[in-house]
Amino acid sequence: MNDIQVLTPEEIISVRFGGGVLRGCLDYLATLVQPGVTTEYLDEKAEEFIRSYDGAAPAFKGYQGFPSTLCTSVNEQCVHGIPSNRTLSEGDIVSMDCGVLYHGLYTDACITVPVGHISASAQKLLDTTQYALECAVKIIRKETKVGDISAVIQRVVEEAGFHPVRSLTGHGLGRTLHQFPDIPNLGTPDTGAPLPVGALIAIEPIVSAGSDEIVDSQDGWTLSIRDKALSAHFEHTVLVREEDCEIIA
Repeated sequence: MNDIQVLTPEEIISVRFGGGVLRGCLDYLATLVQPGVTTEYLDEKAEEFIRSYDGAAPAFKGYQGFPSTLCTSVNEQCVHGIPSNRTLSEGDIVSMDCGVLYHGLYTDACITVPVGHISASAQKLLDTTQYALECAVKIIRKETKVGDISAVIQRVVEEAGFHPVRSLTGHGLGRTLHQFPDIPNLGTPDTGAPLPVGALIAIEPIVSAGSDEIVDSQDGWTLSIRDKALSAHFEHTVLVREEDCEIIA
């Protein structure tokens, strides 16, 4: 189905609450990241935080068989890393991608966090990826086309000397976690579907310091940059409005 889902006023109230839980969760997790912490520990704390709110549940756990609340992707891992007893080390970067299900509505967000002191080049990657997300969010309003969002992300990322990961995209969401439209991180302005007021979309630049190609792992979930370059990932769930958009998570 290629119709973009529009939320009702009642659904918007619920999704704002779920998004608030998700924002709070990621803010909390960022304070826990330090050398010596395991990604499994971060996952446990994420689930505890989300379930402390009545009616809120982890969106990823059990989704298509995914075993955890968080996706924790370290260094060259770009998405869908499964939390484990892996210990974070000084100089690592870790992406924490999380979703909340509240009253039947999904939100989805991600941050990439430094572990202790990181290199200047790694910090530039994080700053560029976050800035690409901010620039994309600023242009979203009624009738913005998907290609406009994609083109902004691509321009910011490539001007900084990095590469958007071609095969990974943002997406619509709301009553399901992933739905039409896909929102690539590279594209052509004034192409693609126009966004209606009330649409909920996840914008998520996923950026590589090296190759834009990815490889699968033996766990069936984790995707990594082919040449093992660092990867960063930032994501907001936003609600399209007449003149702008609202950051939900």
